[in-house]
Amino acid sequence: MESDSRPRSPRLLVLGAGPAQLGLLEAARARGIWLAVVDRNAAALGFRLADRRCILSTDDEPAIDRLVGALGIDGLIAPGTDWPLGVAARIAERSGLPHPLSPRTAVLATNKVRQRERLREAGVPQPRWWVIAPGDPLPEVAPPCVVKAPDRQGQKGLTLVHEADDLERAVETARSASRGNLALVEELAPGPEVTVIGLSTGGSFTALAVTDRVVAEPPAFGVALSHVWPSELAAEAVGVAERAVTALGIADGPSYVQVRVGADGARVIEVAARLGGGHDAELVERVTGVALNDLAIDAALGLPVGPVDPRPQVGGAVTRFLVAPPGVLAEVDVPDGLEGVERVRIYREPGFVVAPLRRGSDRVGAVLVSGSSPADAVERAERAAGAITFRVDAARVA
Repeated sequence: MESDSRPRSPRLLVLGAGPAQLGLLEAARARGIWLAVVDRNAAALGFRLADRRCILSTDDEPAIDRLVGALGIDGLIAPGTDWPLGVAARIAERSGLPHPLSPRTAVLATNKVRQRERLREAGVPQPRWWVIAPGDPLPEVAPPCVVKAPDRQGQKGLTLVHEADDLERAVETARSASRGNLALVEELAPGPEVTVIGLSTGGSFTALAVTDRVVAEPPAFGVALSHVWPSELAAEAVGVAERAVTALGIADGPSYVQVRVGADGARVIEVAARLGGGHDAELVERVTGVALNDLAIDAALGLPVGPVDPRPQVGGAVTRFLVAPPGVLAEVDVPDGLEGVERVRIYREPGFVVAPLRRGSDRVGAVLVSGSSPADAVERAERAAGAITFRVDAARVA
């Protein structure tokens, strides 16, 4: 019998199978890459793209470590979520696998206290901040301020404090959500918020796209409703974002930097050494032609990455998230022929209980829309969001 001389398809382990991972999973599937996908939610959307479904927590480092050896994995990637970044980086180092991040850099990218300390050492502009451990006095900070769990994401333990009397309760909320029983208190930096989506290759940083981050009103503080490209504040934001990425040691792979631009300049709110969880890579590809999902896959597999040459493909584009009324989802209607709509993603299926909007995970879908200008794209996105119907049964919710 003749042996099969065809090269073996690369085997990629992806940590996460939710909405934030869909774009990368689709890109990997289109390339014929064998996929093992980890998520504790057996109903996660991304499992439909997996060759091997691994139903366990993306935080379960020992179990994932065993999977890498058992499945003959060639690379690991954690797109769209923070904490698994460190898991992937540590396992890759122990297993001798390629990875764009060192474990040290992964810690700086996933622990907000360590990140704040490093940015301060490097002189990167950021809000004033305080770390509160059990027994520590509350800081003398004038509201409004933000209190967060330093090792969580997705609005877990996050509070926008408007009154000084509410600060203690917010600190306890953050500490109870934190893995390390700490709270991070930050001044609320003034000005609009933008996102710098970048790629580093060999220590050289390229800003691929800068978007305006439109967020929901409290109590859904910090939840993005849309990302609008291009931002008029790009010139102010890119320089400080590059300094932050460099300070954390992100020499290779994608990055996602949130910046507020006020009258006194730009300040870094947060840095993530990964693909953004709001379909940012798909937005980048539509507006610049740079296939960021594919580049992130290459970095995870140790393949050559870059250089890149982002060039505007459209006048404007928007990722607009979809929100449904609270209740049990019964039906979703997506009309055909929505103007400017490049892609519609629906995260939830009938029977899902839709909660009031508090966190990013309460969003039920997203549309990617292009137009002749940012304003045109926003207008088209709002029309599309209004035309997509989510029918819910509110009476069935206890």
